[in-house]
Amino acid sequence: MRDYTMQNAAFYDLSVIRNLWEGRVRKYRQRQLKEKERIEKSALAKVNQEWQYRIACKSMKACEISALQQYLQRSDGISNLQLYQDTFEEESDQQVDVEEKRYIFELNGESWTELPDYVREMTYLREWHIRGTNIHKLPAYIVEFQELRVLELPRNGIEELPVVLGKLSNLRELNVSYNKLSNIPPELGDCENLEKLELIANLDLKELPFELSNLKKLTYLDISGNSFCSVPVCVLRMSSLQWLDLSNNLLTDLPEDIDRLEELSSLFLHKNMLTYLPMSLANVDSLRMIVVSGDQLTCYPSRLSEDPAIKFINLYDNPVDSNEDDEQKPRQRDDEQQHEKDFMQTYIETLKGRETTPQYTTKVSLSCHL
Repeated sequence: MRDYTMQNAAFYDLSVIRNLWEGRVRKYRQRQLKEKERIEKSALAKVNQEWQYRIACKSMKACEISALQQYLQRSDGISNLQLYQDTFEEESDQQVDVEEKRYIFELNGESWTELPDYVREMTYLREWHIRGTNIHKLPAYIVEFQELRVLELPRNGIEELPVVLGKLSNLRELNVSYNKLSNIPPELGDCENLEKLELIANLDLKELPFELSNLKKLTYLDISGNSFCSVPVCVLRMSSLQWLDLSNNLLTDLPEDIDRLEELSSLFLHKNMLTYLPMSLANVDSLRMIVVSGDQLTCYPSRLSEDPAIKFINLYDNPVDSNEDDEQKPRQRDDEQQHEKDFMQTYIETLKGRETTPQYTTKVSLSCHL
């Protein structure tokens, strides 16, 4: 009897322990299930997914990231990763910037008298930025750089442009301002994709070849600070021209057919010898800004000052002191030109936010004495 009782007690104890253990296991599994559901509903999984994606993108090129995004858009179940594209936009832009810098060549300083030898092998370059050097001549091998989009060469004392520039079919921007050019090669007219041309302050530049009429995509032309006595014929045939700066030249009048420039929106004429503006200028419906000097201007179309859509800026500028040393005059004129352009840019920016624009300014000085 005693043995039976002991066996029942042992069995009872084992049953209690088993039931207790199984209950704890069930509760543990229930807690695990609830925790799993909570995590799935929380943002932790998405954050972890995002960071994994960020880590992967760090080691990828911009083109590879773009390809991955396109793949994710086509994939079911993970297309929501596209939502993180904006998060990585900055990192992608930085990678693109690093990639693009490989195609840009920059050179500054008067110590340079010629291009370094290694440049000749970098025919994949898309941009040259050479400023303030003593490189007075471009090498003939520039024709091998068929990927060139931008050629920026200000303040180098360049006296002549090579005719092979006309073979750079992909060239979009050319800046040869503040050099010593007295002529422009007609072959430049073959750069039919050219959109921006700057020839500021070459001083002895008096005319442009008629062949530049072929620049039908040119929208920006700055020939200020030169010795033009009249508007070059080729300019009137640049049908896409929107910005034209003729300031600081020797113009006495404008051509009657200036309304051929049907896309022209900004025209700069200050510091010339104009006494009137032709009536045909009022026929340019796209015109939104015109800057002139009022000291000698006596007649102009009334529409220019009455049309609220046109900013008619009439400047009264002081002449430059003529008693300066002859050796300082060229450099002083360059500095004056830059000062005036900075002034005009600042002035124009202040006008953009105005509802009304003054028909003229009070007397201002654009002279710069250094």
